[in-house]
Amino acid sequence: MVRLPKLVLPKLALPKLVLPGGARLWVSLLSFGFVAAALLANAEPLLALRLDPQGWLWLTMGVGFSLLSLVVCGVAWAVGLRWLGFRPAWAACVRFYLRSNLYKYLPGGIWHLAARVQQLRRGDGSPSSGAELPLLRVALATPQALVAVLLDPVLAASAALLLVPLAGWQNGLALLAILPSVLLLPRWLNPLLGRLERRRARQLALEEPAPESLDSVPFALPGYPLLPLLPQLAFVLLRFGGFACCVLAFDQQLSLGWPSWFAGFLLAWTVGLVVPGAPGGLGVFEAVLLLRLGAELAEAPLLAVALSYRLVATLADLLAALTARLDGLLLTVAARGRSFVG
Repeated sequence: MVRLPKLVLPKLALPKLVLPGGARLWVSLLSFGFVAAALLANAEPLLALRLDPQGWLWLTMGVGFSLLSLVVCGVAWAVGLRWLGFRPAWAACVRFYLRSNLYKYLPGGIWHLAARVQQLRRGDGSPSSGAELPLLRVALATPQALVAVLLDPVLAASAALLLVPLAGWQNGLALLAILPSVLLLPRWLNPLLGRLERRRARQLALEEPAPESLDSVPFALPGYPLLPLLPQLAFVLLRFGGFACCVLAFDQQLSLGWPSWFAGFLLAWTVGLVVPGAPGGLGVFEAVLLLRLGAELAEAPLLAVALSYRLVATLADLLAALTARLDGLLLTVAARGRSFVG
């Protein structure tokens, strides 16, 4: 019997589509362009809107809700570190999280992550690192620090989508929103964190880890991240509380049902978190909110709510960073005073 040689077809390498300036630039430009066009089209109705004293009080409360949400998010990060087995110093972790959160507004949108990775790698809490107390008892290796930092936004996005079913069926969106929480099982979460780790390592110019396979992470996760997911749910709910205050400030609570406001916010906030764009999700959140709710509500008040929430959230980020900085300085002064007396 004569064996015929196997026919080996050459592999065709499909050309990769590379956008000039990168996808982040184009997403930012498209988002800004869409929001700018909406602003120009609704300039007169926007200028006609006025806030009464009660409206300003609602915005002030929105800053309070947003500020509290950041503290809860810092606690959630510390809970995630503890769940991974790293034994964090709780107060120092929350304080450093709040301080580094302001770096997300720098060009590139990754410097808040870079600061946390570097601090976990250092682990000594030296004054040059920007932390008054060590975050962990021991320094982490680069792959461990990357996973410890990258787990936080993954859980935040999953928590936001997990809350979407509370707003109703949403034409099937509620069913799709549950899927990310299922993907948090170690079988799928490990490969996801492995890919994110390698990508961020290249962006931050860190040494590349050398896992045994392309879908592995340097250490096995303890299991399903239910414990660190719970405070993330509280964080997202408080975040919506700040947004709801902006809705009440412009008396738009009757223009649209709260379930629609809730689902629209969750979707826009999640897209602004995970889609590469301008630092802090600037423009992406507003564009998605307009696309999601623009057919159900006049654009002028919707724009007013979106822009006021952006102002409220940014002010809360600034206040949180300043408060954490001041608290750290007071602790440093108190420690020096005790050492001087001793």
